[in-house]
Amino acid sequence: MRRLAIHYAGRLALAQFLACIAASAIVIPLGGITLTGTRMYLTTANVTASVVLSVLGTISVGVAGAVNILPTLRWFVPGHEPSTRQRTAARRLVGRQSAILAAAWAVSGTVLTLMNLDAGARVAVPTLIGVVLGAAAAVGIGLLLTQDALRPLLAATTKGSEGWVAAPGVLARLIGMWLLCSALPCGVIVGMILIRANGWIIDRNAPIEIPVLVVTSAAVLLGLPIMILTSRSISDPLREVVGAMSKVERGELDTSVNVYERSEIGRLQSGFNQMVTGLVERERLHDLFGRHVGVNVARRAIEEGVSMTGEVQEAAILFIDLTGSTQLAATRPPEQVAEVLNDFFRIVVSAVDERGGLINKFEGDAALAVFGAPLRAQGAASSALATARELGTQLRELADIDFGIGVSAGQVFAGNIGAENRYEYTVIGDPVNEAARLADLAKTSERRILCSAAAVDRADDDERARWVARGSEVLRGRVEATSISAPADFG
Repeated sequence: MRRLAIHYAGRLALAQFLACIAASAIVIPLGGITLTGTRMYLTTANVTASVVLSVLGTISVGVAGAVNILPTLRWFVPGHEPSTRQRTAARRLVGRQSAILAAAWAVSGTVLTLMNLDAGARVAVPTLIGVVLGAAAAVGIGLLLTQDALRPLLAATTKGSEGWVAAPGVLARLIGMWLLCSALPCGVIVGMILIRANGWIIDRNAPIEIPVLVVTSAAVLLGLPIMILTSRSISDPLREVVGAMSKVERGELDTSVNVYERSEIGRLQSGFNQMVTGLVERERLHDLFGRHVGVNVARRAIEEGVSMTGEVQEAAILFIDLTGSTQLAATRPPEQVAEVLNDFFRIVVSAVDERGGLINKFEGDAALAVFGAPLRAQGAASSALATARELGTQLRELADIDFGIGVSAGQVFAGNIGAENRYEYTVIGDPVNEAARLADLAKTSERRILCSAAAVDRADDDERARWVARGSEVLRGRVEATSISAPADFG
């Protein structure tokens, strides 16, 4: 805490010191010009008083700066959450530091004026110029020098709240830099020329070449650090946003930037955070949507929106249903039943995903998988038949699990069913019904896996060789007989 306070107070004292140099570089040449009347500005008493006031002002500003920031550091350093009163006090740090700097110059100007009451305008004018120039330079340089020290404090202060710290915008900062580095010195030079030309305070014959040279040199020397500090006050936050954008591009969506000022830069930082929040929310919805309807359906819905109405296309259907699930639910606690079903569906989903299928829906203890829709794919029937055989092998390793699997293929309608504000992606057609009936029949068959001739006929030669015909049968709810095949490699 002490180190941070000293760091901040030192920056503020440095701003005061640099402002004294800037003011002296202009006021001393002005005071050295031959003034009208008998009283000169650059007397020993005035010079001594100016030096003493500059030293005391620099020390006072440093002490006052430490007092200004200590209450905020007491909760910031331990990492405590600030109260409403503490937030308000921290937001006023910048305003208070500007008031401290301006007050130091006002006191110095008042003291010099009181010391030279009998001199009138001959001393009042240079003093006023010095106070105005010094206060403006001190406040501007102070804002630039302390921004690095204040930035973490203001970010912690405004975190989780709507209030931001008022700060000059980009245009205001650039104009301020122009005023300090260009307009003000040029104004002093123009003022000296006009005053001498009219003989108001400066004698008409007094040389002003050296004062003009000094003022110009001071503007050049002080302009460089002020320009650097002003540029950094803009570039540093922008660099932070650019770095955060790079992280987001790499998929690090937990990235955010601190927002602590009410300016274009603050709005940019806040907008970036809102954008990332939207991306996170979209990714979460995408993930949840994909878990419910499948990744391919989710991706297509996002790309096409509600216009994804559907179409008739070739697809292969795999229907799998558990046997004895009613008895299982009656004899075991609900959590054990859920565990058994999760193990069952985990195997089903993994096998279907491995071959590019889509789990279209879960119906209690049954699942409907689609191959070749919504994205058209070559070899959909082969993938469905291979998945059925793989499931037969894996599910037989589960205890207390019996099942029936049916596979069919053909023309189906694949698309959205329902209202525009609430719809479901599904497949409709005779192959869907046929697969469900084959699954029912498979529960009573020795092999537990049956497929229609339509699925085998659409498979490639390698997959077709793995199935053998088992005659034909009129399935429940149908009129015509269905030619049935079963896997040849187990029974």
